[in-house]
Amino acid sequence: EEVQGMKYFEPFSKIGFQLPHLNGEIFENSHCIKMNGDSLSKNLIEQCKSIVLNFSEKPKLAVILVGDDEASHIYVNRKIKSCFNVGIQSVPYFFKSHEITQSQLIQRIQKLNDDRTITGILVQLPLPSHINSKNIIHSISPHKDVDGFTVQNQGKLMIDNVTPPLPCTPLGILLLLYSYRISISKKNVVVIGRSQIVGRPAGMMMMHENATVTYCHSWTENLDLITSQADILITAMGKSNFIQSSMLKEKSIIIDVGIHRNSEGKLNGDVHKNAILKAGYLTPVPGGVGPMTIACLLMNTVYLKRFEKI
Repeated sequence: EEVQGMKYFEPFSKIGFQLPHLNGEIFENSHCIKMNGDSLSKNLIEQCKSIVLNFSEKPKLAVILVGDDEASHIYVNRKIKSCFNVGIQSVPYFFKSHEITQSQLIQRIQKLNDDRTITGILVQLPLPSHINSKNIIHSISPHKDVDGFTVQNQGKLMIDNVTPPLPCTPLGILLLLYSYRISISKKNVVVIGRSQIVGRPAGMMMMHENATVTYCHSWTENLDLITSQADILITAMGKSNFIQSSMLKEKSIIIDVGIHRNSEGKLNGDVHKNAILKAGYLTPVPGGVGPMTIACLLMNTVYLKRFEKI
């Protein structure tokens, strides 16, 4: 099925990005196609590198991390490495929890907003309990908001403005669907999770691609009756192996945003492995949505540099 529109990729295509069409690799012992986020992200990251080479001044990304959360340090170091690989200069600001107050952090961000050499600002979440995440995120200039989390950039989604920066994980989901030639228009899309990082913007973007969207969350009753009607299911519920094949529609497209580590140290998502017996497409964990989030962060940064507000 040929994709109609691809509206959320169009702004990036105007600065030189091209979206590859991926062929399906089948999960073992099934007819379910593996949506390879590793492959697509590597392609897009290489394109970032090529585009950055043509800039007279390289993009510069300020990366702010507060606290000692182990997972946050892993994610941030991965992002910094990815920046280095494409020619984006990262400027790290790492603080212990006791080293900085909320007002001091806002002052730091305001200085970065005013610094014309800084292309983008990334604040790694979660923040320690003494700092209000919303206050911090909303202090970032919308023109430097590489995550697409500020009020202005979230509000743009409401009015169907596709100009980057766009929320990275939802954008990564859209690009995966586009690259596998999966049409979103007229599909029943079910989103499990209503966070401002994934669930809400993902559903909004799907609706603007003419899908019929249902949001589910921790208060939703009869969840399996709703998921069984989904042509496309996006799950960011944070419950390991919760989504079983019995909850799915035949040949449905399953986007698993969950990431969990079991007692053996292996990663898995919200979706049980038996889903491959019923689904038509599935994003693996790891190697699905996760790599796409980083690729989209880099794409947002490149776009902001290209249309920098001086």
